[in-house]
Amino acid sequence: MSVSTAASAQSVCAPLSVLGRDVTVPLVTGGEVTYAALDYAASAPALQRVWDDVAAYAPYYGSVHRGAGYLSQLSTDLFENARRTVAEFLDCRPDDQLVFTRSTTDSLNLLARALPADCQVFVFETEHHASLLPWQDARVTYLNAPRTPRQAVETLERALADRHPYGPALVCVTGASNVTGELWPVRELAAAAHAHGARIVLDAAQLAPHHPVSVQDLDVDWVAFSGHKLYAPFGSGVLAGRADWLQAAEPYLAGGGASRKVTRREDGGVAVEWHESAARHEAGSPNVIGAYSIASACKALTEAGFDTLVARERHLIETVRAGLAEVPEVRVLSLFGDDAPRVGVISFVVDGWNSSHFAAALSAEYGIGVRDGLFCAHPLVRTLLGSDPQTQGECGAPEAAPGEKSLNAIRVSFGAGTPDEHVERFVGAVRELVRDGAKWNYRTEDGRCVPAV
Repeated sequence: MSVSTAASAQSVCAPLSVLGRDVTVPLVTGGEVTYAALDYAASAPALQRVWDDVAAYAPYYGSVHRGAGYLSQLSTDLFENARRTVAEFLDCRPDDQLVFTRSTTDSLNLLARALPADCQVFVFETEHHASLLPWQDARVTYLNAPRTPRQAVETLERALADRHPYGPALVCVTGASNVTGELWPVRELAAAAHAHGARIVLDAAQLAPHHPVSVQDLDVDWVAFSGHKLYAPFGSGVLAGRADWLQAAEPYLAGGGASRKVTRREDGGVAVEWHESAARHEAGSPNVIGAYSIASACKALTEAGFDTLVARERHLIETVRAGLAEVPEVRVLSLFGDDAPRVGVISFVVDGWNSSHFAAALSAEYGIGVRDGLFCAHPLVRTLLGSDPQTQGECGAPEAAPGEKSLNAIRVSFGAGTPDEHVERFVGAVRELVRDGAKWNYRTEDGRCVPAV
């Protein structure tokens, strides 16, 4: 597979410049086209600003904490300043703790390890697997998918009121669905949780790149998100919020950095005194470049202004939804209805089409990258599709044959780095594919759809 770029920079109508905006890809019909990356919900491209900041720092890279050398001290300052920048971006409380992790998944697994004894967890079946699955060692109550924001709040209130015994509890909820893009009533759910003596953690993986996230305004106890969704794909994530449960828990990983003092005991064993700061859960050499890249992205989004970003994204959403509405064969998936506020994430199916084949045709014939599958939210997508919960989906699952009811869906997602032209090309391609059919046949190879040559 070769990698090529356009001969000259493309004009980009987008608030923020991202890497890859001039990459060209080959088409099965011949020639090349600038790639339209419309899979931001999986991983957003790196901001040019982030890339430049990381490149400028890279020659000065050094070990973080305790190093006496200049580069080590510089890197330590950079790492801790990044922590403060991200905490400010999230509007954390003064006594909150911010831990750098690998991802949202890592953050929520860390919190799952920090739950107090006999804690009961409440989570809607609509969650991404990152927030649906980490609680396996706790007492978990899975809540059915609500059909309105009000129903979500009422469902949670009933479940919390009926819990027995009435001990510690944690609610886990998404800020914006990675399937439908719909915004969840986080502030109202937080109020319901606190009214019933529970705490709440917000999965902001899909929310933070699109909307401001204020820990204080939303009144959540913790927030988790990933750098690779926030235009900073350098292997870092964040868990920020109340310190008490984190300080009381054994370190998520045992090792250097998490320990403050290690001594030999008289019986021959080892006694460990762990840090009470965020370092308690940051064992090993910290990913300073990952932390710095997240801080850089936070600064770039803040400086661009979320009012501007949200308004423009709303225009892109309306363009996509209006275009899809003109194609009778397309059904957009939604929990809360057409009028629900949402971010730039839209999933749909096309009557008479296998979703994997449709997505492959968009890529091979139009140079458009979208996602097909169950989006690591299997229960939600199956609920929306009305499919058999026993039917396997993404990750090596059998596909529906061409013309049969699709077992999966197609997802288009975009953000602050998306040019208008890419969205317009996508809408035109959907219309043309449904009207004229694919120009090539497609087959499954190693779990993915490719043109049948």
